Amino acid sequence: MSYRKGGAFSSLKLRLLLFVVMAAFAVFKYYGNTDFNEVTGKNQHINMSEEQEIAIGLQSAPQMAQQHGGLHPDVDAQAHVDLVGAKLLNNEIIARSPYQYDFHLLRDDRTINAFALPGGQIFITAALYAQLENEDQLAGVLGHEIGHVEARHSAERMAKQELTQGLTQAAGVAGDMSGAQIAAYVGNMINMKYGRDQELESDDLGVRFMITAGYDPRELIGVMRILKNAAGPNRTPEFQSSHPDPENRAERIVEAILRYDKEGRYPVN
Repeated sequence: MSYRKGGAFSSLKLRLLLFVVMAAFAVFKYYGNTDFNEVTGKNQHINMSEEQEIAIGLQSAPQMAQQHGGLHPDVDAQAHVDLVGAKLLNNEIIARSPYQYDFHLLRDDRTINAFALPGGQIFITAALYAQLENEDQLAGVLGHEIGHVEARHSAERMAKQELTQGLTQAAGVAGDMSGAQIAAYVGNMINMKYGRDQELESDDLGVRFMITAGYDPRELIGVMRILKNAAGPNRTPEFQSSHPDPENRAERIVEAILRYDKEGRYPVN
């Protein structure tokens, strides 16, 4: 009987040791990779190079386009998107960027969305493009997505997900399924908050890029109204969503305008 207890105790110690080693490795790998981002002025925990980001974006772009019905056949509309994108890129901040930007208008006329892949591949659906009321709003959408790329949000989030996955696996090895479930839950909550913070940071950068390019940053608030209307009354509460509420985003956009509009060209109430 005592032999069994001793064996069980040894097994527990081994599992705990494996947990400590795996968890420590995941944490060390995450915090051991730090880069300073000149655009945001922040240190980031990222475990891939900018060249790797570009390669991932280029490799993923055809599949992402196909998921939304492929590229839109309207040559003039695509040229409009390219023109606005080029204006936003024409500033000192992005001039030093290693990323290779391409702007894609997608055929999808049902999904109101825009998104960016790492490395500079940016997409906007025909459904969202059709909802926009003016060129300034298009600049707001594209500026926001450029912000995601320049802030390296995809690489940052992949590193964060790798950390939470490593901690969850470590908890599972320890043999405590409830511990693994808790680790997974906490990881999901952290990543959702991470997503919300990134959206707000991209809005902030979008305002900067719009002002530099001569676009009215107040029109980004109009984009928030479009997104809110598209979500409808049954939208997911903010605390359960990876995106902040459009109304909260609008408030932060106003703050960004007051901060970056040094000449007072775009007064806000």
